[in-house]
Amino acid sequence: MNPSNTLRTHDTLASEQDAVWQSVCSEQDLVINSGVVVWLDGAQVALFYLPDAQGKILYAIDNHDPKSGANVIGRGLIADIKGELVVASPIYKQHFRLEDGTCLEYPQQRLRVWPVRLSRGDVEIGCRGRG
Repeated sequence: MNPSNTLRTHDTLASEQDAVWQSVCSEQDLVINSGVVVWLDGAQVALFYLPDAQGKILYAIDNHDPKSGANVIGRGLIADIKGELVVASPIYKQHFRLEDGTCLEYPQQRLRVWPVRLSRGDVEIGCRGRG
């Protein structure tokens, strides 16, 4: 993979080397500075594509809002709160850090995050290896 196409990842796995990469959509399906939702092994995953001066940044976070019970995180607004990139849930407006899924208002709530990357025009999410 070309290093210029490597994106910062947000990992719940021990390392990316433990991941099995699964293609979920094409780069053309992404919407700049917004979310799109994909299906991954029975879960809805919100992808946020946020270009910046350092290159492309892509986040993969659970689409399920634990407070409302609705699958709406992919429709949330992106913001920067005290240097943290967050998504605001569109229903109760609580903020989840894109980096690790932690809710700023309710720290006991946390959304799952996945490592994510671009590979030859495809968006790939890292899943646990099936062993």
